[in-house]
Amino acid sequence: MKSLADRPVDPVVGLSVAHESAALHVTGTALYTDDLIVRHQDVLHAWPVQAPHAHALVQDVRTAPALEVPGVVRVLTAADVPGVNDSGTKHDEPLFPSEVMFHGHAVCWVLGETQEAARLGAEAVEVDYEPLPSLITVAEAVEAGSFQGGQPTVSRGDTSTALAASAHRFGGEFEFGGQEHFYLETHASFAYVDEAGQVLVHCSTQHPTETQEIVAHVLGLHSHEVTVQCLRMGGGFGGKEMQPHGYAAVAALGSVLTGRPVRLRLNRTQDITLSGKRHPYHARWEAGFDESGRLQALEATVTSDGGWSLDLSEPVMQRTLCHIDNAYWIPHVQVHGRIAKTNKTSQTAFRGFGGPQGMLVIEEVMGRCAPLLGLDPTELRHRNLYVPGQSTPYGQPVRHAERLRTIWTQLLDRADVERRREEIAAFNATHPDTRRALAVTPVKFGISFNLTAFNQAGALVHVYKDGSVLINHGGTEMGQGLHTKMRQVAATALGVPLEIVRLAPTRTDKVPNTSATAASSGADLNGGAVKNACEQIRDRLAEVAARKFDIHPDDVRFVDGTVTGIGFSDQVMSFAELAHDAYFQRVSLWAAGYYRTEGLHWDGARMQGEPFKYFSYGASVSEVEVDGFTGAYRLLRTDIVHDVGDSLSPLIDVGQIEGGFVQGAGWLTLEELRWDVSDGPHRGRLATQSASTYKLPSFSEMPEEFHVHLFEEATESGVVYGSKAVGEPPLMLAFSVREALREAAAAFGPGGRSTALASPATPEAVFWAVQEARRAGTADAENSAAPAASAAR
Repeated sequence: MKSLADRPVDPVVGLSVAHESAALHVTGTALYTDDLIVRHQDVLHAWPVQAPHAHALVQDVRTAPALEVPGVVRVLTAADVPGVNDSGTKHDEPLFPSEVMFHGHAVCWVLGETQEAARLGAEAVEVDYEPLPSLITVAEAVEAGSFQGGQPTVSRGDTSTALAASAHRFGGEFEFGGQEHFYLETHASFAYVDEAGQVLVHCSTQHPTETQEIVAHVLGLHSHEVTVQCLRMGGGFGGKEMQPHGYAAVAALGSVLTGRPVRLRLNRTQDITLSGKRHPYHARWEAGFDESGRLQALEATVTSDGGWSLDLSEPVMQRTLCHIDNAYWIPHVQVHGRIAKTNKTSQTAFRGFGGPQGMLVIEEVMGRCAPLLGLDPTELRHRNLYVPGQSTPYGQPVRHAERLRTIWTQLLDRADVERRREEIAAFNATHPDTRRALAVTPVKFGISFNLTAFNQAGALVHVYKDGSVLINHGGTEMGQGLHTKMRQVAATALGVPLEIVRLAPTRTDKVPNTSATAASSGADLNGGAVKNACEQIRDRLAEVAARKFDIHPDDVRFVDGTVTGIGFSDQVMSFAELAHDAYFQRVSLWAAGYYRTEGLHWDGARMQGEPFKYFSYGASVSEVEVDGFTGAYRLLRTDIVHDVGDSLSPLIDVGQIEGGFVQGAGWLTLEELRWDVSDGPHRGRLATQSASTYKLPSFSEMPEEFHVHLFEEATESGVVYGSKAVGEPPLMLAFSVREALREAAAAFGPGGRSTALASPATPEAVFWAVQEARRAGTADAENSAAPAASAAR
């Protein structure tokens, strides 16, 4: 097998090309799942009946009143399910529940001729509930001992002894919020049954195979009787990895029972109140440092709010524990994880998949402890970066650790940090009610699924007699540019121009048994499979060309749609001519490709192994300005140096870095989920149900000056064309924004004090941090004045 990382002469990968659907996006002609209904007649629309309690037993459901509403065709209940009444992989998510587990839980679904008819029908359904006690906050769940799933521990060394021997020892508690995915396209499924009884589901899903499996078991069918297609998604961010399955199953069930196509598309409020979010966390930590400020030990307990069912909470927690070190060497570690069970939406995957939560804990430790150690936070972080030869707390060597310091140095130089610090000091000295600060934070993020079996992918590549190419792969497109990269990989592997490579929609009947497009592994896995399929075809074509040119197949070269041999200038043919000749010589022009990530091992019970193919590295520096009267702030400038290996598509990668950073900044500074925690009738209701109550980053929150640089000379061996993942790691670059806000707030008071800052660091939270800093300054002034007054007396 040819090297996975080596690139041929004049590759198409590495070129900055536009997103394959960019023109369709900006002209509004790109089709999404919900757009497909116009091609069908007699489509029914689904609407949920949502419970008004956080926790309750369903005593009776009377559907007859709904059927009297004009246009209502059917009400789907548990009695209609021919297979298994469950939409989860853990068998803890009833599709039609008898026990309401969160405010807004869908009890049943109404099918109507129009969406309005279905809505009115849902209002007419009569449901009797018996309210039960509910747990809304993590603190309530902990007090009640309400946990679910495993409680893993990652450990190394002897933390008790190391903490006792540390020159400096600090501790604290930290609670931080979740995040709503708020993708542009809400959850959507469209299902119908063909003339042969095949169930076809168009679904906005990151995991078509799992959607296929859930639909099949709800309907009591085998997987080969269900086909799921994902044309494209208007955003996913992890929210469409596990949670689309139930909606697809409702649409498919409705279609099977009525014989008509069924469309299920949630409106924004339904999407926010029904679907899961990023897990909120609570952390309790204790850290020890030596005299020089180097970490010696970390003990912590982290508790995630998993909501009402497990969903992906267990692997999310595993990744949290695997990333609690971020980019720092900690000799002695003991971190316990546990998942609270609360009466909220079932929290799920979100870009970073628990990694950001773990990394935020250690960045909180560094930001809180630096002033107590008498060190600049940037220097403290730099001193503790991994160096070659060190390994993670779970036993994986940190390969290419030297890149961390190289990236750090490059970033400080490119961002002109030393000069800007002087300017900030001068500004702060002359602006008593405004403060500026900058912070530098690193990122080390492991790439691969923790579950080793998921690290595989397939592809199906066709070359037609005219030389045109059609590729299918198991990955899904959610705007991240995966399809663009796969076209570039195929064009490079076959040696053809990009414009003759077309990509077909992701379908389970073309590439089976696929993994979710998640864990930043989409390009690695599917790129490996596409390359493998293309190389099979190219090798066959090389033999045909070799016979024509009378040379060895290894000497045949494919470049930009032409075929020739080493040293040949008088013998050349087009790729299309070669494909034509191969067909008439009965040479196969299609291939099924396959790729599995080598060198992985993970023991989830022991929390030990090497679960990641490699680490993605990066660092960012952000400068902010804070108004001392209101806590309002501006993000003045951000500089990023990020390692994507040898980029498959630089324009796509820069866009992903910018987008990930802004989404991370939203989580850390703006986006706040609020539930009603009162004992009133709306207990458990999500109060932030729309864009009017849930603040998203906008143009005004973008850095006024934004610089992104792709780290050079960063070839990653053993990965398709030497590239690295780019989807999730950039989100954590936003830590620099939060840490800059902490330092700016601290600048309103005396130095040498630890500054607490809530997360998200909203203007309100920053205001209280500023007030705390000012109170500390006032107290210091009063204390220093007291001895002088005594002396005067």
